[in-house]
Amino acid sequence: MTPLGLTLVLAAALCHATWNFFVKRINGGPELVWLFSALSTVLYLPLAIAIVVLEEVTFDLEQSLFIAGSVALHLAYVLLLQAGYRNGDLSLVYPMARATGPLLSTTFAVFFLGETVTAQMGLGAGVIISGVLFLTGGLRPRAANISVSLSLGLGVGLLIGGYTVWDAHAVATLLVPPLLLDCAASLGRAVLLAPIALRRRAAVIGHWREHRTGVLAIAVLSPLAYILVLHAPTFAPVAYVAPLREVSVLLTVLAASLLLGEGRLRRRLIWSAVIVGGVVLLAQG
Repeated sequence: MTPLGLTLVLAAALCHATWNFFVKRINGGPELVWLFSALSTVLYLPLAIAIVVLEEVTFDLEQSLFIAGSVALHLAYVLLLQAGYRNGDLSLVYPMARATGPLLSTTFAVFFLGETVTAQMGLGAGVIISGVLFLTGGLRPRAANISVSLSLGLGVGLLIGGYTVWDAHAVATLLVPPLLLDCAASLGRAVLLAPIALRRRAAVIGHWREHRTGVLAIAVLSPLAYILVLHAPTFAPVAYVAPLREVSVLLTVLAASLLLGEGRLRRRLIWSAVIVGGVVLLAQG
């Protein structure tokens, strides 16, 4: 992996951890997703239009189909994630999704994109995924609705793996500009979730009135994080990028311990060191 590719992925992880911190603190639902998606569209659409005009971007049928597919995958991901948090145990859904997502991404990259995995790369990915799983609590037997949580978490992880490889192909092979791809996803979510936002307009207004700074941070950093990740496959293979993104989980969990008072700092620091070791193995593979 090149230094630039590593820098892009780590910057994306920082952005991802930050906007997830604000999502957790606001504790909203689909109406919050609509709100930050609509704001992201407003903020990034001028840049998207500028790219189309200045670079004279046109899309053929295959590119258009991949953009539409990306919109569908990201919408399904958001909705299933919401269902997982409503019906399952957060301590199972989140680790399961974030641990299986990069694993499936790497697998898809090998089988469908023809990428290769070295022994050191596989070891690094395994260490990162294992560290993420145990850092966020592991599979605790006392958690309620274990089968539901694991099923939904695995489903979310499958969608993470799917859209990671799908979008990487759209950007790296079909040359769809990353900002345009992510802007399309935000616009799609805003349009398709508009009926829900209309029914919950009181909650939308409440989020904006009480958490304006957090909502704006999500609207800016959520697309930026993914745009950086979408640029990364142009400098490094997807099989490297996907597991390395899990550093965001490390940052998010540490922020939760230090800023939200969730505790268990010593145990989490130990597993953080394990993840850092996995990052070193992966980056040097």
